[in-house]
Amino acid sequence: MKQEPLKDKYRSFKQIVNTFYNEEINNIGAEEETALKNIGTIKIEPKIIYDKFSGDMKVEFKIGTNKMYKIKDLSEFYTRIIEKSFYKYGEKLQFIHTQEMFENESKPLLDFILKYAEVIKYANSNSNSNYRYYGKALSDTSIILGNTGVDDLFEVLKGQKVLFQKDYNIEEIELTEEEPKIEFKLRKIGEEKYSITPNIEIFNVTIIKGKNHKYILDDKKMYRVTKDFENTNLRLLELFRQNYLTEVLLGKDELTQLFSIVIPKVKNAIKIENIPEEEIKNYRPQELQVKVYLDFNENDYLTARVEFQYGQNKFNPLDEKLKIDFPRNVIQETKALNIFRKTGFMFDSQNLRFILPNNDKIYEFLVEDINFYMQKFEIMVTDRFKNKQIIQPKIGGIGVKVENDLLSIDLKNVNINAKELKDIMEKYELKKKYYRLKDGSFITLKDNKQIDFLDKLVTGMDINYKELESGEVKLPISRSLYLNTLLKEMKGSEISKNSEYREIINKLDKDQLQEELKVPENLETVLRYYQKTGFKWLKTLDSYKFGGILADDMGLRKNNSNVVNYCGLCGK
Repeated sequence: MKQEPLKDKYRSFKQIVNTFYNEEINNIGAEEETALKNIGTIKIEPKIIYDKFSGDMKVEFKIGTNKMYKIKDLSEFYTRIIEKSFYKYGEKLQFIHTQEMFENESKPLLDFILKYAEVIKYANSNSNSNYRYYGKALSDTSIILGNTGVDDLFEVLKGQKVLFQKDYNIEEIELTEEEPKIEFKLRKIGEEKYSITPNIEIFNVTIIKGKNHKYILDDKKMYRVTKDFENTNLRLLELFRQNYLTEVLLGKDELTQLFSIVIPKVKNAIKIENIPEEEIKNYRPQELQVKVYLDFNENDYLTARVEFQYGQNKFNPLDEKLKIDFPRNVIQETKALNIFRKTGFMFDSQNLRFILPNNDKIYEFLVEDINFYMQKFEIMVTDRFKNKQIIQPKIGGIGVKVENDLLSIDLKNVNINAKELKDIMEKYELKKKYYRLKDGSFITLKDNKQIDFLDKLVTGMDINYKELESGEVKLPISRSLYLNTLLKEMKGSEISKNSEYREIINKLDKDQLQEELKVPENLETVLRYYQKTGFKWLKTLDSYKFGGILADDMGLRKNNSNVVNYCGLCGK
């Protein structure tokens, strides 16, 4: 059999290669040409669809340049962007899916689509693996807007006009942060009869709830309302809607409650029409002023007597037996009294005042809460209150001297009762925030350098608290270095040191060793410089009968045989 020529043997394979190669080249050319033509020009158009019966809202999208194409599969669209793949929607739109292809105005909306399309893609892929479900968990054609989705979409589209479909009607609406013109009118409709009516048809607007905001939708705009509007105008509108009311009637006797409870709550939501000021001034409360009188009782409990004042009218709001015949702002009164309850005050019914018996709460009040109270109320205090404040312990001066081979520390200039010092330090060791002195005042213990100094002095030198009561402490001279370390941290206190103590400290400073201290001749040529420094250090300590150790981190190589042998021979 005649053998086929080698050049014809792989003809079929070459044909396959050429086919794929030519197609790839043609595609590359088309993709590159499309990419150059469409870069930065593709826009996204959303359409919001609202179902008034279910209250559901969803959004679908079109993309394109001139002719717009609906995104039919959001999961696939997400994949194309992630993989930067080429896709043809129609004769007028084919491009490589990169973010650079989209116009700048559409990029925030693109990010929104990708965020929610990813959820759709993986929710649907996971649902297919569960035998209890058939089909897809979420629609691929649109994004269903939950509470968070409404907030996110509004943030992207605020200030823009978008297509909105409701009741099968499609029109453009604007997403705006303006406040809607919704208010209520109080009018006189008879001799002693009044009415409150809204200025709109209450069911002609739709209220939509987001996670962090509420929205009002009418035929032209979707409003994102402020918290203030939500708690006033919108709250009143919802009450009308819940009760299917278009008008609320009230008599002359109800005006007091209207002005003392309702209007203070809804602020400017209710406008007054055709009612003279002279007629309603007897029902509108004057500005509330709150005075608080602070004191301490015989048990050192903090007391607060409260006085409310409207013009010339003054009264104790805790006295339920009082009969008051003038208008009051009940909302503001309640808020004021709630501040006392939140602080921890209890009602003292016998004396018609508030009382704070807990030391922790009293301390917090004196440190923090009183500043808030001074902003809200007019505060009056007694001399007894002034004398039971937060005391900052201060060590005004410390004297240190050496006499009879002992250190003498003068601590008489300390503004702390020495007899209470033991109890104070025990609280400090327990990491307590404060200590309450026997006179009812408080000492702050946390981050207190003065108390920290006394604690280190007592615990580090084994001082008896009885010694501190006398104001003078005697210590071995060997404690000089430790004491000097503590004194360095005492900023703001006057420290006096006699000449003998200063001399000891100077000599013990290894950077200021006496030049006249000589190394023995037999070691002068053997020891290195840092070893000589170690020798002088030990000799200086020995001259004051101190003990000493050459530690590794001093850099003096204490394990050198020459130094060890010498110290062993001389007993130093």
